[in-house]
Amino acid sequence: MASVTSTYARAFADVVFMNRLDAARTVQEAESLAQLVSGNRELREVLGTPSIAADQKRKLIDTLAARLNVSNPVRNFLAVLIDHQRVRFLSAITTQFGHEVNRRMGFAEADIVSARELSAAEHSSLESQVELLTRKKVRARYSQDSSLLGGAVVKIGSTIYDGSVKGQLERIKAALIGSS
Repeated sequence: MASVTSTYARAFADVVFMNRLDAARTVQEAESLAQLVSGNRELREVLGTPSIAADQKRKLIDTLAARLNVSNPVRNFLAVLIDHQRVRFLSAITTQFGHEVNRRMGFAEADIVSARELSAAEHSSLESQVELLTRKKVRARYSQDSSLLGGAVVKIGSTIYDGSVKGQLERIKAALIGSS
């Protein structure tokens, strides 16, 4: 599946950048379409059923694209997935497409988990620190985990920066166990 998702994601990103489309808008439209399909079992079944003709499926996505105000490139992207019977990978491809667009635009993606809701100023401060680490602009996704007790954990790619109280306590515990 990884090669399928990355192949289609890269190809769609190529279309976006070669045609100088609004990348952020295209990602948002693709994500909203993917959410619609993943959240609607009947729609998933219709789009994924080989016995339903591709032209009928395309008529359906034309209607959906018009209702969602989705651009032609995003509509065409879904049509390609229908034609190649890859609709079941839509969510994964769309996620990978977002990552590919961010990479090409020079953004670092950061997942930031904090013990509590952070203020706008704290968001700004954390993102500035991550920008210093990565030397890239940052696109951050925030979530909460009260088990951290305090502080935050930042994940950028496969690198994790643990500034949480829970992480500090675990490191102290490991040091105490190691010294005994």
